[in-house]
Amino acid sequence: MNIALIAHDKKKDDIIKLAEAYKLILRKHNLFATGTTGKRIVDETGLDIHRFKSGPLGGDQQIGAYVSDNKIDLVIFIRDPLTAQAHEPDISALLRLCDVYEIPLATNMGSAEVLLRGLDAGFYDWRDMTRGTERDSLHF
Repeated sequence: MNIALIAHDKKKDDIIKLAEAYKLILRKHNLFATGTTGKRIVDETGLDIHRFKSGPLGGDQQIGAYVSDNKIDLVIFIRDPLTAQAHEPDISALLRLCDVYEIPLATNMGSAEVLLRGLDAGFYDWRDMTRGTERDSLHF
């Protein structure tokens, strides 16, 4: 599966802890991340990650484009709800796209853990069944 990992600045330590704790699950999948988050995860866990631009420089929009093109299966976006973000419209658009395309979305550590455990248990097999040959034609 294709998993996007994103975290606001004050939540980057949290997503690193999550990636380290679930490294054995995450390494079985294709990982994508916004720039700074991806760099930190690579540096601190050694996981292989395709990095987009930083969120404020368009990374959230790039991931949103992947969501709308059916190239992302799950999004983990550890958000900081107490700090205003200059690129809030981009964030809102990404969250909306996850809802439109029925992409499982975690916005905090608790929901991220449940989604990753569900992924490992095979609860997302329906994504492969509903995408069929379209999925097979995607190349990364």
